[in-house]
Amino acid sequence: MHERDLLLARRLVAGEERAFDEFFDRCFPALFRFALARLHQDSDAAEEVVQTTLVQAVGKMGTYRGEASLLTWLCTFCRHAIAAFCERQGRLGGAIPLVEEVPEIRAALESLSSLAGHEPGAALRRGEIARLVHVVLDQLPERYADVLEWKYIDGMPVRDIATRLGLSPKAAESLLTRAREAFRDGFAALNAV
Repeated sequence: MHERDLLLARRLVAGEERAFDEFFDRCFPALFRFALARLHQDSDAAEEVVQTTLVQAVGKMGTYRGEASLLTWLCTFCRHAIAAFCERQGRLGGAIPLVEEVPEIRAALESLSSLAGHEPGAALRRGEIARLVHVVLDQLPERYADVLEWKYIDGMPVRDIATRLGLSPKAAESLLTRAREAFRDGFAALNAV
């Protein structure tokens, strides 16, 4: 059971305003990365899909039982929202089949990793590596993904991350170190498959 997620879901169902803010802050970044990777890096489409997902999920929050993490549960809604978005936009089949979901594509793309920097497939390889980064971030505990995103994508200093999380700078640096290690392990595991 995912007690923390279940408690948040119950607070949302009860209409607690702070619960909605926490829900949005915890779930939006990971869902956005999830949708972005599946919508050809179209950030406007990803934002629309994630907003739709969160609205639908809040309406169904009473059905969440905590058997899977809240993010996993939300990703199911997000997959449906992506499919509906692609259909509305006339982009049937427009969502990218991800390598972790299609073994044949995974094998073909992994063979590209042996290409050197300026060879013809290098741009494709770099794009695949960027997508794998998003896949690993999606699988990390949300706190790890958040601190990595704040530090390396948003360029936030450690002291600001500490303030945001209510931690000391030393504790925030320790969390960031653990997040980097988890990311490195996840990325290595994904590339080893």
